[in-house]
Amino acid sequence: MSSQERQDRPKRARVSKGSSTSAVEGGKPQRTNAKPVGARPVAKVGKRPHGKGGSRPNRRIAPVKVNDGRNWMPVALFTVVGLIAVSIIGYAGWSVYQNGLSWSDRAARIDGIVNWRERNPDALTADHKAGVIDYSTMPMKPPAGGNHNANWQRCQGDVYEAAIATEHAIHSMEHGAAWITYQPGLAKEQVDLLANLVRGTDYRLMSPFEGQDAPISLQVWGYQLKVDNARDARIATFLSTLAPQAAKEQGATCSSGAIITETGTTPRDLSPPQQQPGAGQMGGADPDGGNHGG
Repeated sequence: MSSQERQDRPKRARVSKGSSTSAVEGGKPQRTNAKPVGARPVAKVGKRPHGKGGSRPNRRIAPVKVNDGRNWMPVALFTVVGLIAVSIIGYAGWSVYQNGLSWSDRAARIDGIVNWRERNPDALTADHKAGVIDYSTMPMKPPAGGNHNANWQRCQGDVYEAAIATEHAIHSMEHGAAWITYQPGLAKEQVDLLANLVRGTDYRLMSPFEGQDAPISLQVWGYQLKVDNARDARIATFLSTLAPQAAKEQGATCSSGAIITETGTTPRDLSPPQQQPGAGQMGGADPDGGNHGG
């Protein structure tokens, strides 16, 4: 090829990598921004994107503190109020239930109580007899009922420091009194605790009793409870439940009539008690002048 032919031959455009030519003008290749199909952008290594104003140094982000603590005061207050409400409702329900029970039903719930009305009703005769009465054949000691003297021991919260006649005490129980007895020699502290439950309360009396098999025994007509300690909570329950509710003679009194206030185990035969004017059949005296059999 001659030199003239080489000059007249069109020059080829050089195409660099990553670019393409769409046309050649004046013998020069034109670049375009078109990218090959399927090509992926190449990330520039070592550079991070930055906003206006150029790159900025990295900032350390302070950790966000989260308050995990909880205010327990409202929760505790709500819990306490709820417990109080439940207690009030529970007590009200219990009171309604208790008030719906008869006194005999409540007595049956006292642990250790003996119901002689069911166990041995034949022993609970109620004849008036003068003089000394033999109680050695009674199934219980002290007796919780039986034949007795026409005069009763005063039972207006009386605390007798010496033994009294059983014949008079049984008549007091017939009227509704609770007779508390204790073994002679019981500790003074125990005796004082019992006296605090008796003194000043109508239909209650207490005295020592020789020969009983428990430190403390409580009797009403037809019921008996024996305990070892004056702090036993059953004592107060027994007294409030059965005296004077267990009276054989409902409405009889412990204060009027021919009553006995003396101590000593020998019964005293006083004149028959007289009917109190306007007192009614059971108002302080026996219906038949002290010679009844009921």
